[in-house]
Amino acid sequence: MRRVIYAWNYVEWGGAQIHFLALIKEARREFDVVVVLPKGTDSQFHHVLNALNVECVEFEPAVDLAPTETIFDRFRRRRRRLKSEHHMISEISRIGTQNAIIHTDLIPTQSLLSLIRLCRLTDVFITSHNALPQVSITRWYWMRWKFYVLSAFGGVRVFCTNKHAAEYFKKLYAKKVANRITITYDSINPEEIEGARASDFDRSRTLSELNIDAKKFIVLAVGRFIDRKGRWTFLDAAKKVLSQCDDINFVWLTPAIPSESDRIEIDTYNIGDRFHLVHASSIGGRRDDVLRFFRVGDIYAQPSFVEGLPISLLEALAIGLPSISTNVYGIPEAIINEKTGLLIEPGDPDSLAAAILELKNDPDLRRRLADAGREHVLRSFDEREAARIAISEYKRAFNARQ
Repeated sequence: MRRVIYAWNYVEWGGAQIHFLALIKEARREFDVVVVLPKGTDSQFHHVLNALNVECVEFEPAVDLAPTETIFDRFRRRRRRLKSEHHMISEISRIGTQNAIIHTDLIPTQSLLSLIRLCRLTDVFITSHNALPQVSITRWYWMRWKFYVLSAFGGVRVFCTNKHAAEYFKKLYAKKVANRITITYDSINPEEIEGARASDFDRSRTLSELNIDAKKFIVLAVGRFIDRKGRWTFLDAAKKVLSQCDDINFVWLTPAIPSESDRIEIDTYNIGDRFHLVHASSIGGRRDDVLRFFRVGDIYAQPSFVEGLPISLLEALAIGLPSISTNVYGIPEAIINEKTGLLIEPGDPDSLAAAILELKNDPDLRRRLADAGREHVLRSFDEREAARIAISEYKRAFNARQ
């Protein structure tokens, strides 16, 4: 039987894993599916794969994604990445690739040699979620050389999860690869969304258990509490809003426990219990728990600096939350300013504060944006369509071998 091997080397639960899961759910209906992933991956993800009867193969170590501060830290992280990728590829080789394809999200700038090794085994699909940060012209050409080298392998195929990323990577890959870049959107599961909307959910009780005043207007964010998600812009805006009105709380749901230095930095904003950093485990932590938790919010705000097309934003829109986000990367494909949500520029707490207050003070605008945003996401970002496109490309790759 034809096999699809999905492989990655990080343990953090986020949009990339959710995207792969959407493909896996449909691919298993037509292919033998194996997932190669590092030890330490969230147990919930294993639970979902087990429920789907998908085989998992583990390796170690996982790549270290923590920020680096010194040359030694960068060297140590690079060494760990190489070791992680080597062990991942060793497991793939052990599984066997004679009648298989590989789907990963490694990228040539960091993992060129590993991708070449995979290409020597079989056809390789690469998913890229967002454009890379701007670099000098010298570094740009160095990056481009790496993409051109990988393009020389005929079995390379590229998926991008939004139009912005697709246009960016077309400039890096050689023409024969660039011309067949395919968009498989980051997306939502409509059935899960409708289940979350229809389920019994006691908003007041949920907030009360978290010591959050349910009578106040709630601005919600969901995702890792990290710089690229705009965490300090969020808090700067919160402080500005609270200086103008008192009946509002800010809540950020995160899958990772913040560091002590993060907590110290949060305290410097002096907004006390008006900001609540909620760990996902305190609400149950399962996917359906997170989706239901969106319903505590009156509006959603995600002031990211670097994003492809964040699934948490798509979920907020699909749940029916009027949303604010930034005019970067793929986000404008989901939020059309003043039609399906409000767009601001990244790193602009004044604009974020103004947008929050505008939505808070205008219930009609909230209803209009909520309805339009939900309709847009359900129509344009259905994970079944992304999976259909991916599976069609898998079949094309298998058929090309015959």
